[in-house]
Amino acid sequence: MSSSWTDYQNKLFEDALAIYDKDTPDRWQNIARAVGFGKSAEDVKRHYDEMEKDLHHIESTGRRQGSNRSSSAGSSSNGNSWGTRDDQRTRYQLQ
Repeated sequence: MSSSWTDYQNKLFEDALAIYDKDTPDRWQNIARAVGFGKSAEDVKRHYDEMEKDLHHIESTGRRQGSNRSSSAGSSSNGNSWGTRDDQRTRYQLQ
């Protein structure tokens, strides 16, 4: 299992989400292949679920999990670093 995600891998992941939408057959396998670096379909699905959970938390509280700051750039409790612009892009991709 490969649970650590670099900024570059997150960028590849976000780009792949834009290409392979929820109606794409074998979506998670395609995204894992696009990300590379040994990420499995299970890794990318878990990463998506964590990102979705973080986004819902941000939308409901205005804060990242594990942060005392409002939704400014920083790190969430799972090590992801998403700025405000990335939050907006991610929100679009999760819809």
